[in-house]
Amino acid sequence: MPRVPYASVMGSLMYVMVCTRPDLAYAVSTVSRFMSNPGKQHWEAIKWVLKYLRGTTELGLVFQKLKTWKPKILQGYVDTYY
Repeated sequence: MPRVPYASVMGSLMYVMVCTRPDLAYAVSTVSRFMSNPGKQHWEAIKWVLKYLRGTTELGLVFQKLKTWKPKILQGYVDTYY
């Protein structure tokens, strides 16, 4: 395991997760717990996440400027009893 680029791949996955793929949040947070002492099963989990990314390249967040801007009205409802 010392020759495996675990920390480097984790950094890349965290960047992808934050910028475009929030669906990776649970998996990345789970395997990131083992940064100090990763085992073979953790590396296998990272490889599974990378395979998932390869199979879902058409998914992700797209940030674009809206053509027309309309202000949104925020409505909130509360059910309280005093």
